[in-house]
Amino acid sequence: MNSTAPVTTVIDRSRGLAPRVFDRPAQHVSDPAIVARLSELQAAARNRDAEGILRLALIEAFPGQTAVVSSFGSESAVLLHLIAQVDPTTPVIFLNTGKLFGETLRYRDRLQDELGLADIRSIAPHPIDRATRDADGTLWSRNTDACCNFRKVVPLKRALGPFVAQITGRKRFQTVARAGMQPVEYFEGRFRFNPLTEWTLAELDAYTEKHKLPRHPLVEDGYPSIGCMPCTRRVESGEAYRDGRWAGLDKDECGIHTGIDGEGI
Repeated sequence: MNSTAPVTTVIDRSRGLAPRVFDRPAQHVSDPAIVARLSELQAAARNRDAEGILRLALIEAFPGQTAVVSSFGSESAVLLHLIAQVDPTTPVIFLNTGKLFGETLRYRDRLQDELGLADIRSIAPHPIDRATRDADGTLWSRNTDACCNFRKVVPLKRALGPFVAQITGRKRFQTVARAGMQPVEYFEGRFRFNPLTEWTLAELDAYTEKHKLPRHPLVEDGYPSIGCMPCTRRVESGEAYRDGRWAGLDKDECGIHTGIDGEGI
């Protein structure tokens, strides 16, 4: 990694913000069949490494019924490389908001080619929503929550609808709320597998180096967390990991963390 890149810290949510819905503990489940299945999966995941948890989800428990949502952001290559080793035909849902950096689109294509990912599904906002809610493309400058909702939240919920399970790239170090999450959870009607729960930034970096995985081109340019172009800026030395996202606003999530993962993967 470029030694001149800004020094950043991990995500800091200690500013009094309540945990986002996605980061809250797995929901209470009353259905005995789901409770039993979740207990069985949690026991099966115990003492497995990341690849073992992926095998549990993709091969043993829910073959053909599991998807991963990837932003093709700064940490995405590690999880996608692991998935490609287990099942390269796993559906990878990629959300093209229409506001992404060109570097992200090219990075997606490069990873697909180099990792051999056979089923990347690029989804987008519905054209009617685009025409009625943001005809001039400037909603982000007036109402970021509304922009994120129709460009991210709604399309992702639609895309994940057919799947029984999903894989996330969430890690315990990222937020205080994630510190207690389990490798397998149940949330919003589907099983959620978190194979990277215990990984650190150093381990992610070491894995990237070991397997010579390409890095997102914007990382060395000062973007440790990468979203849509109008709402992402460089992070200055000493700032937190996500301070470049929606800078100056009381906002640190796009809303897809209400059960649908698109960040940190």
